[in-house]
Amino acid sequence: MHTANIRLTEAKALPLPQYLPYVIYCTLIRYNREGLSDETLIDLYKALIKPRIIEEKMLVLLRQGKLAKWFSGIGQEAISVGTAMALHRDEYILPMHRNLGVFTVRGIPLNRLFSQFAGKPGGFTKGRDRSFHMGTQEFHIVGMISHLGPQMGVADGIALGNLLKGNPHVTAVFTGDGATSEGDFHESINVAAVWDLPVIFIIENNGYGLSTPSSEQFRCKQFIDKAIGYGMEGVQVDGNNILEVYNTVNQLASSMREKPRPVLLECMTFRMRGHEEASGTKYVPQELFEMWGKKDPIRNYEEFLLSEGVIDEDFVKMVRAAIKEEIELGLEISSSEKDVEPNDERELADMYAPSSKETIRPVSSTKTEKRFLDAITDAMKQAMERHPNLVIMGQDIAEYGGAFKATQGFVEQFGKMRVRNTPLCESAIVGTGLGLSINNCKSIVEMQFADFVTCGFNQIVNNLAKTHYRWGQHADVVIRMPTGAAVGAGPFHSQSTEAWFFHVPGLKIVYPAFPDDAKGLLAAAIEDPNPVMYFEHKALYRSISGDVHDDYFTTEIGKAKVVREGNDLTIVTYGLGVHWAMEILDKHKHISADLIDLRTLLPWDEKTVLDSVKRTGKVLMMHEDTMTGGIGGEITARIAEKCFQYLDAAPVRIAALDTAVPMSNALEWNFLPKHRFEQALLSLSAY
Repeated sequence: MHTANIRLTEAKALPLPQYLPYVIYCTLIRYNREGLSDETLIDLYKALIKPRIIEEKMLVLLRQGKLAKWFSGIGQEAISVGTAMALHRDEYILPMHRNLGVFTVRGIPLNRLFSQFAGKPGGFTKGRDRSFHMGTQEFHIVGMISHLGPQMGVADGIALGNLLKGNPHVTAVFTGDGATSEGDFHESINVAAVWDLPVIFIIENNGYGLSTPSSEQFRCKQFIDKAIGYGMEGVQVDGNNILEVYNTVNQLASSMREKPRPVLLECMTFRMRGHEEASGTKYVPQELFEMWGKKDPIRNYEEFLLSEGVIDEDFVKMVRAAIKEEIELGLEISSSEKDVEPNDERELADMYAPSSKETIRPVSSTKTEKRFLDAITDAMKQAMERHPNLVIMGQDIAEYGGAFKATQGFVEQFGKMRVRNTPLCESAIVGTGLGLSINNCKSIVEMQFADFVTCGFNQIVNNLAKTHYRWGQHADVVIRMPTGAAVGAGPFHSQSTEAWFFHVPGLKIVYPAFPDDAKGLLAAAIEDPNPVMYFEHKALYRSISGDVHDDYFTTEIGKAKVVREGNDLTIVTYGLGVHWAMEILDKHKHISADLIDLRTLLPWDEKTVLDSVKRTGKVLMMHEDTMTGGIGGEITARIAEKCFQYLDAAPVRIAALDTAVPMSNALEWNFLPKHRFEQALLSLSAY
């Protein structure tokens, strides 16, 4: 038995709130090699020192100005290395800033890592994202984003995908003690507990979230106490003890493969450098550095192996020399690469995963009259039959059939594994959708109301939308958005939220107005490997019907529909606005107008719109959303820019008032633009 002793009296000089978490784990390191061969001990040693030597080189390059930023994991290597060594190579790991050891254990060539750090083409993000903000299917690693918490929901999705496939795999996801204050942490571990997902949630408790000590982050004594509240196991280990981490993760993973369930693993450790190098360490008491310095995971383990006769000094020198040689070779290869050369066409193309432009045609010509809602249900049902890897998730969607009964009967046909009631945690569920996609599954996420998407906004705009651009991973997720007013539902169930996402490259937005498009566009969204926001107006669910092909078919995303043709002017709209326009045109039959239903808002069909405006010379853009910041502003600006010489009048925008959506009938219809559209149509027609 090898120990590294530290007297408790050394710790007592610290302020009490910061002192308590470190009492036990600052006293000694006890190595238990029972059941571990010399070969395994040596493999762990080689894996443990490699990230340390790389970091020491990176810090030199940082001081030389050859590296822009660095988040140090010095002192925490045993957690990353022990975890990665214990898991199977085909099991996903979701690391964070200080987990270099995960990448090195998985065998990523160092030149590729160095190119990633330097923003070179040989990295994993083509220079588009920094350090460990990357992923790789080849090595089963999914990197973080700066918001820290969302990767835990992604881990849930990967684990769910394994359950669906019958794969006895474990997923490990890292987080820091600071990030456990985020909602994503609580949502994700709750979902994992409720669904018995085999995820190891690893908390690296180093006592600080950047500069804020744990005493200002949470009031519970330790993180494993939080596991109790979610009905899951909590295990605490000495994060500086490589054998304790390795053995614990090994045992947990073996058990979880047999009996899927989540476990919260708290690893007690300390960050020996700043949050990142520029932040420094002045906010940390010097006594902590002295205490934890004596618990260095590498020096202690090396001394243990030397004392056990497993290695000798010559072996240590040989291993270190070999790693340094590998580093220099990797740097040489990386530095010889040319810098990334900007290319607009490539940048725009890489925002989206390639998707087929060919539509799926119905096998027969048989049609049945269907309501708008029934067409949506039909598309989902047939897609579930077509894609065994498709999962539908949402609040109350299983036995209850959803708030609007769009999935009624689904759980009886497809089972609760694929039709999943979710807790009220939109962010974790959107993240789960991304995790499913990473594990080669498809998902539909139902927002009970489009308004509730705010609770999952970060996952959509920063994770789903950017993942393919960052590291080439598609995000095969459809988010159903019951939207719109004219139903007396007030300010929290009636908002038009499509413009919030219109500004986000990487997303696609569809918004059908007719039952046949509702089915075809939803099917196309499900087939598309990109994240699609699918807006469905609640007022149309049971109010309109139309003939719809009984067979499965798709409608091209990005293509508008000319609903009516005319010569006097062009009307551009979508959703409920299409039906308002048809009603008012029927009332004023002397007006001859092109009526364009956009159907897809991102990307919108610029050619169809501009061709019509060039021919008619007048355009009226109408949407149900508020005026300021609405989609109509972008479309009319593009028309003014590209059709100026063809215009006989200035483009006209009609929209809702710039207020929240009121509930009462009189106030709501005053808010909505229908009556103002009629006035504008008559005025523009007469101009």
